[in-house]
Amino acid sequence: MEREGILVVISGFAGVGKGTIVKGLIAGYDNYALSVSMTTRQPREGEVEGQSYFFVTKEEFEKKIEENGLIEHACYVGNYYGTPRAYVEDMLAKGKDVILEIEIQGARNIKKQYPDAVLIFVCPPSATELKNRLVGRGTETPDVVEKRMRRAVEESEGIFEYDYIVVNDEVDKAIAVTHNIIETMHSAPKRNRAFVTSIQNELEDIAKGE
Repeated sequence: MEREGILVVISGFAGVGKGTIVKGLIAGYDNYALSVSMTTRQPREGEVEGQSYFFVTKEEFEKKIEENGLIEHACYVGNYYGTPRAYVEDMLAKGKDVILEIEIQGARNIKKQYPDAVLIFVCPPSATELKNRLVGRGTETPDVVEKRMRRAVEESEGIFEYDYIVVNDEVDKAIAVTHNIIETMHSAPKRNRAFVTSIQNELEDIAKGE
């Protein structure tokens, strides 16, 4: 039975650890392909061009929008983020499960274009723990932390639009749970139409005595 690629959207509050989960999926299993997003924000320490993000200017980003080269894009905390189209569609055609680590606005746009996409929202065990993680990573000023927490309040209103939630309390467990969700989705009848049709035809032939 030929395996179809699934488009997987992983979202979550800033600081929740969704990037760590994505890295764990890519490193631990061979069926995933990570779509690298494009952004106009400045690189953080340790981030690599073309691996973490494609870092571009606002003008370059807006040109890509005009060329229809993005399958989704949104503005978050004053910066553009978007998903290049060509790589995603190529990997899906090859049977890979393509992971998009994007925020809620982008997830909504993806669901409109790809109704069969699986949307997963990563949550912290508590709001207090989320703030502790934001402060603890030491990459944002107190003012930015405050903005991200206010943004989290807004994002929480959209959680029910997702198909699944994963609570990132223990990272290894969260990675395994996320992988199991995606693997389970591969068994959905709508993702195996050719196989189901083949069985139906075979049953009809047998019933007719052919």
